[in-house]
Amino acid sequence: MEQKNTLVYKGLTIGWLNHHAAFLIIANDRNIFIDPWEINEQKNADIILVTHPHYDHFSPADIRSIKTSSTSIIAPIECKGEVSGAFKRAQPGTKINEDGIIIEAVPAYNTNKFRAPGQPFHPREKQWNGYIIDIDGTLIYHGGDTDFIQEMQQFPELDIALVPCGGTYTMTSTEAAEACNAIKPKIVVPMHWGKIVGSRKDADNFAQHFRGETRILE
Repeated sequence: MEQKNTLVYKGLTIGWLNHHAAFLIIANDRNIFIDPWEINEQKNADIILVTHPHYDHFSPADIRSIKTSSTSIIAPIECKGEVSGAFKRAQPGTKINEDGIIIEAVPAYNTNKFRAPGQPFHPREKQWNGYIIDIDGTLIYHGGDTDFIQEMQQFPELDIALVPCGGTYTMTSTEAAEACNAIKPKIVVPMHWGKIVGSRKDADNFAQHFRGETRILE
Protein backbone atom coordinates (compact mmCIF):
# COMPACT_ATOMS: atom_id res chain seq x y z
CA MET A 1 0.00 0.00 0.00
CA GLU A 2 1.32 3.43 -0.91
CA GLN A 3 1.97 5.94 1.86
CA LYS A 4 0.52 9.43 1.61
CA ASN A 5 3.88 10.93 0.66
CA THR A 6 4.79 8.19 -1.81
CA LEU A 7 3.99 7.31 -5.41
CA VAL A 8 4.72 3.82 -6.76
CA TYR A 9 5.00 3.55 -10.54
CA LYS A 10 6.36 0.69 -12.64
CA GLY A 11 8.46 -0.66 -9.82
CA LEU A 12 9.80 2.76 -8.84
CA THR A 13 9.08 4.43 -5.51
CA ILE A 14 8.99 8.22 -5.42
CA GLY A 15 8.77 9.84 -2.00
CA TRP A 16 8.20 13.53 -1.26
CA LEU A 17 10.40 14.30 1.74
CA ASN A 18 9.67 17.79 2.99
CA HIS A 19 6.65 19.56 1.46
CA HIS A 20 9.01 21.53 -0.75
CA ALA A 21 11.29 20.18 -3.48
CA ALA A 22 13.06 17.22 -1.84
CA PHE A 23 12.36 13.78 -3.28
CA LEU A 24 13.76 10.28 -2.96
CA ILE A 25 13.46 7.94 -5.94
CA ILE A 26 14.18 4.29 -5.21
CA ALA A 27 14.99 2.34 -8.35
CA ASN A 28 16.48 -1.15 -8.41
CA ASP A 29 17.72 -0.71 -4.82
CA ARG A 30 19.43 2.55 -5.72
CA ASN A 31 18.56 5.76 -3.90
CA ILE A 32 18.36 8.98 -5.89
CA PHE A 33 17.85 12.12 -3.81
CA ILE A 34 16.79 15.43 -5.35
CA ASP A 35 17.28 18.75 -3.51
CA PRO A 36 17.55 17.23 -0.01
CA TRP A 37 16.78 19.92 2.57
CA GLU A 38 15.35 19.53 6.08
CA ILE A 39 14.84 15.84 5.51
CA ASN A 40 14.68 13.03 8.06
CA GLU A 41 15.96 10.12 6.03
CA GLN A 42 18.20 7.25 7.11
CA LYS A 43 18.94 5.81 3.68
CA ASN A 44 22.33 6.30 2.06
CA ALA A 45 22.37 8.11 -1.27
CA ASP A 46 23.70 6.57 -4.44
CA ILE A 47 23.03 9.75 -6.42
CA ILE A 48 22.24 13.27 -5.21
CA LEU A 49 20.86 15.85 -7.66
CA VAL A 50 20.85 19.55 -6.78
CA THR A 51 18.91 21.92 -9.02
CA HIS A 52 20.47 25.20 -7.85
CA PRO A 53 22.37 26.69 -4.90
CA HIS A 54 19.54 28.38 -2.96
CA TYR A 55 19.45 27.19 0.66
CA ASP A 56 16.10 25.41 0.37
CA HIS A 57 17.40 23.23 -2.46
CA PHE A 58 21.10 22.92 -1.66
CA SER A 59 21.83 21.94 1.94
CA PRO A 60 25.40 20.74 2.57
CA ALA A 61 24.35 19.49 6.01
CA ASP A 62 21.60 17.30 4.58
CA ILE A 63 23.93 16.07 1.84
CA ARG A 64 26.55 15.07 4.41
CA SER A 65 23.92 13.12 6.33
CA ILE A 66 23.08 10.84 3.40
CA LYS A 67 26.20 10.66 1.23
CA THR A 68 28.85 7.97 1.31
CA SER A 69 32.29 7.78 -0.26
CA SER A 70 30.70 6.40 -3.44
CA THR A 71 27.80 8.86 -3.77
CA SER A 72 27.66 10.84 -7.02
CA ILE A 73 26.70 14.48 -6.48
CA ILE A 74 25.37 16.18 -9.61
CA ALA A 75 24.85 19.93 -9.29
CA PRO A 76 25.63 23.38 -10.72
CA ILE A 77 29.23 24.51 -10.37
CA GLU A 78 28.37 26.97 -7.53
CA CYS A 79 27.77 23.98 -5.24
CA LYS A 80 31.17 22.37 -5.73
CA GLY A 81 33.08 24.06 -2.92
CA GLU A 82 30.46 23.23 -0.31
CA VAL A 83 30.53 19.44 -0.49
CA SER A 84 33.20 16.79 -0.81
CA GLY A 85 32.94 13.61 -2.82
CA ALA A 86 32.33 12.59 -6.42
CA PHE A 87 31.08 15.95 -7.70
CA LYS A 88 29.87 16.18 -11.30
CA ARG A 89 29.05 19.60 -12.71
CA ALA A 90 25.71 19.91 -14.49
CA GLN A 91 24.13 22.71 -16.47
CA PRO A 92 21.34 22.62 -19.06
CA GLY A 93 22.35 20.23 -21.80
CA THR A 94 24.55 18.06 -19.57
CA LYS A 95 23.76 14.35 -19.78
CA ILE A 96 25.31 11.89 -17.32
CA ASN A 97 25.10 8.10 -17.31
CA GLU A 98 25.15 6.73 -13.76
CA ASP A 99 25.46 2.98 -14.33
CA GLY A 100 22.48 2.93 -16.69
CA ILE A 101 20.47 5.72 -15.08
CA ILE A 102 20.56 8.63 -17.53
CA ILE A 103 20.33 12.08 -15.96
CA GLU A 104 19.81 15.09 -18.22
CA ALA A 105 19.96 18.63 -16.89
CA VAL A 106 17.34 20.89 -18.47
CA PRO A 107 16.73 24.64 -18.10
CA ALA A 108 14.93 26.10 -15.09
CA TYR A 109 14.49 29.85 -14.75
CA ASN A 110 12.01 32.66 -14.17
CA THR A 111 10.23 34.69 -16.81
CA ASN A 112 7.89 36.70 -14.58
CA LYS A 113 9.01 36.27 -10.94
CA PHE A 114 11.24 39.13 -9.79
CA ARG A 115 13.01 40.13 -6.56
CA ALA A 116 13.26 43.67 -8.03
CA PRO A 117 12.42 45.15 -11.44
CA GLY A 118 14.40 43.26 -14.06
CA GLN A 119 15.95 40.91 -11.47
CA PRO A 120 14.39 37.43 -11.57
CA PHE A 121 14.83 35.13 -8.61
CA HIS A 122 16.21 32.47 -10.94
CA PRO A 123 17.92 34.14 -13.92
CA ARG A 124 18.26 32.22 -17.16
CA GLU A 125 21.94 33.15 -17.44
CA LYS A 126 22.75 31.32 -14.19
CA GLN A 127 22.13 28.05 -16.06
CA TRP A 128 20.48 26.32 -13.13
CA ASN A 129 18.71 23.03 -13.61
CA GLY A 130 15.69 20.88 -13.72
CA TYR A 131 16.39 17.21 -14.38
CA ILE A 132 14.94 14.47 -16.56
CA ILE A 133 15.86 11.06 -15.16
CA ASP A 134 15.63 8.03 -17.43
CA ILE A 135 15.34 4.80 -15.46
CA ASP A 136 14.95 1.84 -17.81
CA GLY A 137 12.85 3.97 -20.15
CA THR A 138 10.69 5.57 -17.45
CA LEU A 139 11.17 9.36 -17.58
CA ILE A 140 10.83 11.44 -14.42
CA TYR A 141 11.10 15.23 -14.59
CA HIS A 142 11.94 17.42 -11.59
CA GLY A 143 11.34 21.05 -12.46
CA GLY A 144 13.49 22.76 -9.84
CA ASP A 145 12.51 26.41 -9.46
CA THR A 146 11.06 27.41 -12.81
CA ASP A 147 8.34 29.20 -14.67
CA PHE A 148 6.61 27.84 -17.79
CA ILE A 149 9.54 28.24 -20.20
CA GLN A 150 9.79 27.68 -23.93
CA GLU A 151 12.30 24.82 -23.57
CA MET A 152 9.61 22.64 -21.99
CA GLN A 153 8.02 22.29 -25.43
CA GLN A 154 11.05 20.20 -26.46
CA PHE A 155 10.79 17.69 -23.61
CA PRO A 156 10.31 14.01 -24.49
CA GLU A 157 7.16 12.19 -23.43
CA LEU A 158 7.31 12.14 -19.64
CA ASP A 159 5.92 9.51 -17.34
CA ILE A 160 6.03 11.59 -14.16
CA ALA A 161 6.55 15.32 -13.64
CA LEU A 162 7.39 16.82 -10.25
CA VAL A 163 6.33 20.41 -10.83
CA PRO A 164 6.44 23.52 -8.61
CA CYS A 165 3.11 25.25 -8.13
CA GLY A 166 3.43 27.52 -5.08
CA GLY A 167 4.03 30.80 -6.86
CA THR A 168 6.24 33.73 -5.74
CA TYR A 169 9.51 32.05 -6.81
CA THR A 170 8.09 29.52 -9.27
CA MET A 171 5.01 28.87 -11.37
CA THR A 172 1.65 29.48 -9.77
CA SER A 173 -0.73 26.54 -9.74
CA THR A 174 -2.53 27.87 -12.83
CA GLU A 175 0.73 28.44 -14.69
CA ALA A 176 1.93 24.97 -13.71
CA ALA A 177 -1.26 23.43 -15.06
CA GLU A 178 -0.84 25.36 -18.32
CA ALA A 179 2.72 24.05 -18.62
CA CYS A 180 1.71 20.47 -17.93
CA ASN A 181 -1.20 20.65 -20.35
CA ALA A 182 1.39 21.59 -22.96
CA ILE A 183 3.97 18.88 -22.19
CA LYS A 184 1.39 16.19 -21.26
CA PRO A 185 3.13 14.00 -18.66
CA LYS A 186 1.22 10.88 -17.66
CA ILE A 187 1.22 11.81 -13.96
CA VAL A 188 2.01 15.08 -12.22
CA VAL A 189 3.01 15.50 -8.59
CA PRO A 190 2.65 19.19 -7.61
CA MET A 191 5.44 20.33 -5.30
CA HIS A 192 6.96 23.48 -3.78
CA TRP A 193 3.93 24.06 -1.59
CA GLY A 194 3.40 23.62 2.15
CA LYS A 195 6.72 25.13 3.26
CA ILE A 196 7.95 28.72 2.67
CA VAL A 197 5.29 29.38 0.00
CA GLY A 198 2.13 27.76 -1.28
CA SER A 199 -0.51 25.58 0.33
CA ARG A 200 -2.72 22.57 -0.32
CA LYS A 201 -5.08 24.95 -2.12
CA ASP A 202 -2.43 25.44 -4.78
CA ALA A 203 -2.09 21.70 -5.29
CA ASP A 204 -5.87 21.34 -5.50
CA ASN A 205 -6.14 24.23 -7.95
CA PHE A 206 -3.46 22.62 -10.11
CA ALA A 207 -5.44 19.38 -10.16
CA GLN A 208 -8.59 21.22 -11.23
CA HIS A 209 -6.84 22.77 -14.24
CA PHE A 210 -4.53 19.96 -15.37
CA ARG A 211 -6.09 17.72 -18.00
CA GLY A 212 -4.38 14.57 -16.78
CA GLU A 213 -3.69 12.54 -13.66
CA THR A 214 -2.58 14.47 -10.58
CA ARG A 215 -1.18 12.76 -7.52
CA ILE A 216 -1.13 15.06 -4.51
CA LEU A 217 1.35 13.75 -1.93
CA GLU A 218 1.27 14.83 1.71
